[in-house]
Amino acid sequence: MTLQTPSRLALAHITKRYPGVTANDDVSLSVAPGEIHAVLGENGAGKSTLMKIIFGAVRPDAGEVHFNGAPVSINSPHDARNLGIAMVFQHFSLFDTLTVTENIALGLPPKDIGSMKQLAERIRATAERYGLPLEPHRHVHTLSVGERQRVEIVRALLANPQLLILDEPTSVLTPQAVETLFVTLRQLAAEGTSILYISHKLDEIRALCHHATVMRMGKVTGVCDPREQSAASLSRMMIGGEPPREARVTAERG
Repeated sequence: MTLQTPSRLALAHITKRYPGVTANDDVSLSVAPGEIHAVLGENGAGKSTLMKIIFGAVRPDAGEVHFNGAPVSINSPHDARNLGIAMVFQHFSLFDTLTVTENIALGLPPKDIGSMKQLAERIRATAERYGLPLEPHRHVHTLSVGERQRVEIVRALLANPQLLILDEPTSVLTPQAVETLFVTLRQLAAEGTSILYISHKLDEIRALCHHATVMRMGKVTGVCDPREQSAASLSRMMIGGEPPREARVTAERG
């Protein structure tokens, strides 16, 4: 008998309520090792709240979280990092007047920094390994938006995460930068890193992700292989009913 590999992350019946709104309503989700898993939905679907629960920034009102097959309680981002969970937020948290190395040092435990020279060498090595070229001694105010995102991703990768969460990572990137990011994410997945990719961009999800959990108004409306779906079918799960004409035309052409 073959033993089944446990999910890297499994959420069961996650619920989070705020006054007047249920942000997450009985949400279940599973991500395998080495899987790029999309969480797809319009603004307000509950995607960001769910990711903040996984990262320990928000506490759920109900539900269970399992990591590598074991039940866990993630009460803070510190707990998440100790488990091997890293997150790159949509809005960067960088100081313009500091260098790349200094910014990354601020996000690491002191024991992981060593000397600033050693950290700069680790940054350069990690950046080169994953095709994310960075100059550790440059000041952040001289970097493009794409380069600033690389700083955030490299900072996350220095912790060797088992699960990497990316919240709307392409919202400010050029098409060329998006392709570069996809190469990096595919490499990470091939090495066994699980990736949660939060987006509402159907073409990107169909090109990149192995599975997708679709959300609408706090609930899961479908789980699928997006590579086998049309833009129209994904849109129906996102918004209900027929998709807008633009999405239908794109699906017909594709």
